[in-house]
Amino acid sequence: MTDQNRPAGGADEAQADGQDTAPTNGAASSLGSMKINFSSDQGTGATTPAGGGIAILSDPGGAAPVTGGSALVDSEDGRTDAPVLIIGSGPAGLTAAIYAARANLEPIVLAGSAPGGQLMLTSEIENYPGFPDGIDGPDLMARFREQAERFGSRIVDVDVDRVDFSNRPFRAWARGIEYTGQAVIVATGASALWLNIESEQRLRGRGVSACATCDGFFFRDREIAVVGGGDSAMEEANYLTRFASKIHLIHRRDGFRASKIMLDRTMNHPKIEIHTNTEIAEVLGEAKVEGLRLRDTRDGSEQDLPMEGLFIAIGHRPNTDAFRDWLDVDEKGYLVAHEHTASRIEGVFIAGDVDDHRYRQAVTAAGEGCRAALDAEKWLEAQGVGEVVTTAAVS
Repeated sequence: MTDQNRPAGGADEAQADGQDTAPTNGAASSLGSMKINFSSDQGTGATTPAGGGIAILSDPGGAAPVTGGSALVDSEDGRTDAPVLIIGSGPAGLTAAIYAARANLEPIVLAGSAPGGQLMLTSEIENYPGFPDGIDGPDLMARFREQAERFGSRIVDVDVDRVDFSNRPFRAWARGIEYTGQAVIVATGASALWLNIESEQRLRGRGVSACATCDGFFFRDREIAVVGGGDSAMEEANYLTRFASKIHLIHRRDGFRASKIMLDRTMNHPKIEIHTNTEIAEVLGEAKVEGLRLRDTRDGSEQDLPMEGLFIAIGHRPNTDAFRDWLDVDEKGYLVAHEHTASRIEGVFIAGDVDDHRYRQAVTAAGEGCRAALDAEKWLEAQGVGEVVTTAAVS
């Protein structure tokens, strides 16, 4: 979570801190046979992982609660070892599960206590192939999960606390239970950084977004805002000029981290108005975004500005904490794949947004999940499941 004492709108610093906040949009949806609650008041006392604000409320199929949180574990399949262990349950992880299961590798998916990834926070997706009328993010992820389970994947909604990749079988621990796999696919994704103000969380998916490519189309001929001061914010603002009638770029300082070429392009665009020394005190509106309350960071004065959309562009945090002692990370904290989807450790593969800070799309993540599963299958065939490989942790 971001620092609760951070000034509203001051999450530009959060990008450097590598922190995130849990989403709450007040909606409910279903995932397989489970009911998912998106509200911030979960009433369970459970903590949620980065990028998560989702609690599993019930499972009509008879899943048993796990001590220490709101996640549920399938009570019918208690196995904890598999040829392929998949960590993560967004498009990459579940696509990997589909391919691995169809190859008779009986994968176990450690899905996290907020299963489904970033698409669980997206109200409507219009650019995923095969759905000409669009589909809600939670519904799409429910279909991914159902398909993975149909072919024999075991999906456990728990967060991984730590891993040991020193030898095979590789090991991962979640809620005190050890899971093992002869190969591992890491697909834990990345979480968008947010401003961490109540009104922003409440209106996510109702005019508040962290993905211009995903949601820009819905704001055609509307006045919207982008928050941020780096290249990501400039790219989002310029991309959104294809749709919006006017864009307000809001930054809490008078200087920018963005490159000169991106800043010049933004400053010279006739549709973009830049507000420096400005932060968002509140997102206005009940059912949808209707405006912003802006605060001057120098004198504290406030003004309300009518608006129909808000895009947060202050960065993403890759969910890599459990793997940093074992796998290579780049300067931004993302995992590094060395050849195709292979990591520095033979038998450990990487897929999705956990190593992709360029595209960050559901379809590209799903494609990487497919590649990782195929790579893992071929590696297992070539190496032989019984062969022991020893690897030292990164010093």
